[in-house]
Amino acid sequence: MDKIPVGILGATGMVGQQYIALLANHPWFEVRYVAASPRSAGKVYRAAVGGRWNATRGDLGGSDSPAAASLIVEDANDVSKAIAAAKRGDCAFVFSALDMGKDEIKALEESYAAAGIPVVSNASANRWTSDVPMLIAEVNPDHADIIPAQKKNRNWDKGFIAVKPNCSIQSYMTPLWALLRAGYRVERIIVNTLQAVSGAGYPGVPSLDIVDNIVPYIEGEEEKTELEPMKILGTVQGNRITNAASPRISAHCNRVPVVDGHTACISLEFGGEKPSIDEIKRIWTSFKALPQELDLPMAPLRPIIIREEQDRPQPRKDREVDKGMAVSVGRIRPCNVFDIRFVAVSHNTVRGAAGGGILNAELLKAKGYLG
Repeated sequence: MDKIPVGILGATGMVGQQYIALLANHPWFEVRYVAASPRSAGKVYRAAVGGRWNATRGDLGGSDSPAAASLIVEDANDVSKAIAAAKRGDCAFVFSALDMGKDEIKALEESYAAAGIPVVSNASANRWTSDVPMLIAEVNPDHADIIPAQKKNRNWDKGFIAVKPNCSIQSYMTPLWALLRAGYRVERIIVNTLQAVSGAGYPGVPSLDIVDNIVPYIEGEEEKTELEPMKILGTVQGNRITNAASPRISAHCNRVPVVDGHTACISLEFGGEKPSIDEIKRIWTSFKALPQELDLPMAPLRPIIIREEQDRPQPRKDREVDKGMAVSVGRIRPCNVFDIRFVAVSHNTVRGAAGGGILNAELLKAKGYLG
């Protein structure tokens, strides 16, 4: 089939770079439009990024250089440039990896959508907009079906906005959902995240702050970790998404000296019937959420992978599993305060960022919202 031409907003940043790398050989999508800040506009993408290429795959100067490396960077603030690209067949929709003020991002994403260009966003600006779906493809794909209501609410014709959640919750939301879908009720969660420095962007955390150190505060992360699951687990009611009332989540979010891969240490308390450890392992091992006939290219074959070793999962050893899109869990054991505890690892800039955004776009295409 002919590939769908896509654009990337914020293309020179770390998440934008991951989009460039992951989409280089994508079977459905082709990057034909890139946009970033005014200081990068007018430059060839390779030159605009310069020595700041930090994607985990590919290179901008070698034989595996993505074709997008030769594109001219446009000003992401100038929506008319994307409209012109759309008219000439180079931008059917955009991935948003914008890095600016939340209000600026919200207004700019809405401008693209109002202009008829769908936005699949990594930014947090529209996560709490009541008619914008916040998607984890394996958990709440049905939330995408609010898009017609969103377009009607705004009088938008072709454009819409869909977002992905914060990277800090990717490591435990799929295991949590698998248990909920199996019929068990989770009432309370304590989560302690150990988050990689790549989550802070580039140049990120100063070396003297993170080398030989752990920083027990990441602005906004604990609030996102505690609240975003409530929307993801909520329900579409008319023209809005109503948040779930439970489980209650208490989070500690820490920046640690790891390049890629967020680790989470989680304790769960069940209400009513409590599954055994063997039952939990069975549920997670057998978990399949997306219909096989969709055949989404970025979807992991096994969304949840159990490690039985006492010292796994580990970011360096487990973050790249299944294209970097699977969640690795281990140390599944009883909890002395709640019911069970476990450790989970996911790749924060792949599953938690660009890869998750691409999977959302694949889901939206399969549902007929992109094409």
